[in-house]
Order: sequence, then C-alpha cells, then structure tokens
Amino acid sequence: MEPTLTLITLDLAGCFVFALSGGLVAVRKELDIFGVVVLACVTGLGGGFLRDMAIGATPVAALSDWRYLVVPMCAGLLTFFFHPALGRLGPLINVFDALGLGLFVIAGALKALDYGLSPLAAAIMGLATGVGGGVIRDVLAGLVPVILRRSVFYAIPGFAGASVVAFGLYFELPPDAVMAAAFVICVGWRLLAMWRHWEAPLPRGSASV
Repeated sequence: MEPTLTLITLDLAGCFVFALSGGLVAVRKELDIFGVVVLACVTGLGGGFLRDMAIGATPVAALSDWRYLVVPMCAGLLTFFFHPALGRLGPLINVFDALGLGLFVIAGALKALDYGLSPLAAAIMGLATGVGGGVIRDVLAGLVPVILRRSVFYAIPGFAGASVVAFGLYFELPPDAVMAAAFVICVGWRLLAMWRHWEAPLPRGSASV
C-alpha cells in the first residue's frame, strides 16, 4: 500500500521535531556529535519503526525511504551546531516533544487505518507512534521514560488525539478538520498540562500501599 502525500508529510514533520527534541536531550547530556545524531535519529524514527512493524508495513518507512534517514540526521546536526541559538534547552525540549507527539499520533492512526485496522486499534497504534521514539530516547539517555513520569500528563493527550483521528476518519468526517482538531487537542492539552502542572490520576489510597 503506497503512503499518501499527507501521511508522508506528517511523518517527516513529526520525525523532524521529535529528532530536535532528541538532539536537545543529547546536548544537555553533553554527548559528542555522533551521540547527538544517533539520539536524534532514534527519537525521530523509533515510533514509526514500531508502528510499521506492528501493522506489517514492511520494509518499514525508515529503511525504505531515504528521506526518513536524512531528516532526523539533519535535525541532529542542526541541534549540535546551533543549539545555543535555540535558547533554554529544557522548555524547548518539552515544546518540540509536544509538537512531535501531535504530528505522530495523527500519522500513526492514519496509517493504521490505511492498513485496515479498527478505529480503536488505529488509535492505539497512533499512541505507540507518538510515544515510541521518546521512550527509546529517554532509555538511551539514562532517563525515566516520559510516559512513566507521574508529573507528566503525556499519554492521555496522545491517545485523545489519536482517537479523534481514528474515529473521525472512520465515520467519514472531513479529513482536514479531523486532523486539525486532533492536533489542537493533543498538543494544546499537553502544553496546557505542562503549564498548569497537571498530573495523571493515581489509584485511590495508593500512597499508603
């Protein structure tokens, strides 16, 4: 099945901004140029790689299309050479990560639907696409993966955005409006959660267990 131009654009855009976040984490960890590019690439490509393997889209896009390799490499080099101009690293990492999450959950759900998955399964694949690269990035950088941090409201906005795409397109709502709404919900909710310091709920009485 040939990917659409919309899917490729979303994939590459998400790959670029996620790769920037990976490169910024590498800079903050004081890695060399090779480490920065590697962390940028695994962050940008990890989620899509996992998605394509899960839905049987082989060979995976990261290996069959040269653009998927060049984009994160360029993002990594850009980060390595120009990171002082990007300002404070911490807030930028979170912003780029939120943007990448929004783009990738849309692309992941869209591709899963194209491969015949149900809306619920497509939403799950959208979430996996959105969080996969960040998990690999954090593990390689020696950090607790962002989706496991109590203080980070991350997976819920991602799943919400993926669900809007999966069910909206399944019920044949206008694609542009559906994808725009999904992006605003996912990224807006994630950024608002960071600003307001929202946390995902815990089981009642879990502190005493």
